[in-house]
Amino acid sequence: MENEQSRYSRLANITQIINTKLELREVLEQVTTAISEEIVRCNSVGIYLPQKDGTYRGFVGKPELMGGMTLQSQVIDPANDPLAADVIATRKTIYIRDTATDHRPDPRSVEAFQIKSLLALPISYNGELFGLVFLFDSGTPMDLTQSEIESVEAYVNMAAVAIQNAKSISQKEKLLEEKQLLLDLAQELSLCSTIRESLKTCFTYLDKTAAGCELAAHIVKPSLEQGGKRLEFYKAGEKTEAEWNEHLIQLGSLASYKELLDDAVSLRKRMRLVLNGDKDLLLFPLVSMGKVQGVISAISSLERENYIEDPQILLAQSIVDATAPVFSNLLYMDQLEVMVEERTSALYAANKRVNSVVESITDGFFALNKNWEYVFMNQHHFLPGGKKAEDVMGRNIWEVYPDTVDTVIYTEFHRAMDERMTVRFETQSDEEDYWYEVTAYPFDDGICCMLKNVKEKKKYEKELKRLANLDLIGQMAAGISHEIRNPMTTVRGFLQLLKTDELLAPHEGHFNLMIDELDRANAIITEFLSVGNTRTSDMRKMNLNTIINDISPLIKVDTFNQNKHLEIYTQEIPDLLLNHNEIRQLIINLYRNGLEAMEPGRTLTIGTYVENDNCVVLAVQDQGCGIDSEIIEKIGTPFYTTKDEGTGLGLGICYAVAARHNAKIEIETSPEGTIFFTRFPIDKSIENE
Repeated sequence: MENEQSRYSRLANITQIINTKLELREVLEQVTTAISEEIVRCNSVGIYLPQKDGTYRGFVGKPELMGGMTLQSQVIDPANDPLAADVIATRKTIYIRDTATDHRPDPRSVEAFQIKSLLALPISYNGELFGLVFLFDSGTPMDLTQSEIESVEAYVNMAAVAIQNAKSISQKEKLLEEKQLLLDLAQELSLCSTIRESLKTCFTYLDKTAAGCELAAHIVKPSLEQGGKRLEFYKAGEKTEAEWNEHLIQLGSLASYKELLDDAVSLRKRMRLVLNGDKDLLLFPLVSMGKVQGVISAISSLERENYIEDPQILLAQSIVDATAPVFSNLLYMDQLEVMVEERTSALYAANKRVNSVVESITDGFFALNKNWEYVFMNQHHFLPGGKKAEDVMGRNIWEVYPDTVDTVIYTEFHRAMDERMTVRFETQSDEEDYWYEVTAYPFDDGICCMLKNVKEKKKYEKELKRLANLDLIGQMAAGISHEIRNPMTTVRGFLQLLKTDELLAPHEGHFNLMIDELDRANAIITEFLSVGNTRTSDMRKMNLNTIINDISPLIKVDTFNQNKHLEIYTQEIPDLLLNHNEIRQLIINLYRNGLEAMEPGRTLTIGTYVENDNCVVLAVQDQGCGIDSEIIEKIGTPFYTTKDEGTGLGLGICYAVAARHNAKIEIETSPEGTIFFTRFPIDKSIENE
């Protein structure tokens, strides 16, 4: 009798808790406590609630921790649990008196928690399943009676009622939130004065409904050409029309999207399309006074199982419907605003075209008024001293750059300003190592000036002068080398003949000296001919690394004999069209110059690599004292040398060989040493041969 009274008292207590609308977890904890106290032989009770993926996760129960696992971490998957599947399918209580004779319970759980008997119940109300309840004793059979099972079912029914009440309350609260959201929307729309503001407000509330959506709007406008209507893109968040269309192309649905736009206008109903990449496309027509004024598009970025649910879609439709009347009223005003913007844009474009004429000039261009103040400057004008346009605009040029007073710039600018004539002159900027060709034109309010950087032009002029010297030497070499070598060969032959005369044996040393000097003169003529040679024959496809490896023993011997060190590094490089002998001579001349520039104990480095995928670089680096800037200007000039016994033809040969291979030699020097870079262009056509 006491047990019955206790049971009824507990049921009444839970009923009172449910009616007080306490938090769901607290109600279900009361239910599990009541079950565990009512069925005293049961020490484990768990309530499992459904998840979106079809599984059931532990929500409340006892004990909180079993086998090192919390209840909330336990997941029941009906696909792998026949017992749970049966309870869900039948909506009936299942009592397994002996788990050893029933195959349905998950054997892993049975073994892990030593389940001997098991009671599984559905939490259902009016045919709707809200969850599952499982009871068992760890290591001990429960041996439940029918009366005890019915008692547990009574408590589980109370849990169903509690969940149903919580769900109803949640739906009511959500409905109230939606109504309040629509009221807030109506209030904000009433404050909008332009169509942009109304769409922005609509987009804001749509984003609250389905966060993460990408939104766009199209406006229906009359089409004079077709005598009908056309849809004009208006706004897509931060995207332009081209970016929006490109986005739809990536999703594989631009054509379908345009068709749906027309359908939404003609049918005046919401449209939906599944896109690539698990995304959803929704089109909401803006209907006011029976007319479609526009279409709002929304692309969902949610995962497929979390797609915008139907209630969300209906709420979004309500937001669009509330926006439509305000949108329609503001449309005409906005069209007037667009007309003003278009005319303003036309004026701006006209002004921009005028400025673009000047801005399109790739040389520096600026204007000075009669007070010598900067009044205009294009984007390509370079200001010395690291100054920017905002630092000098409106300021006097002679105050900004006082060092230019009494220079050619000062004199010529004053001549243009005072005599109202065009002046042209060249000047050099020592700070930036630039050469400028300056032209100053007078105009009504002052002078405008154009500065063209002719540094490259000066460099080309210097190179042309050097090539002209090489060409002249080549012509001289072709004319006189043959005539000089013939008598030299004759003299050398007679000297060798005289050496065989025993009467002249005391003079053998003199004969050897004269023969050596003739050989030296012949070597100079050979180098002289190499400088003037302009042929590009004997070019073959080969690798620069191969040539370096062939002569590396010679380089190592020379380095060792001079008590210096050598480092050779070669990276993987493509084959080039090369003349083996000429490139060999170029490398020898460069490395010997490097060795001569260093003290004993220093290191010479030779390397190859690919630069910017368009050229192969041969780098020869020494650790000498560097090259004076005055000498660099003359390097490569035939017969110019700083060596006591040099001919001045070594680097001239290198430059000539580089020119025949369409290569360029560049020099970087400092007190720590010098690097000679020879850059060979990569011919893509020979890579595929």
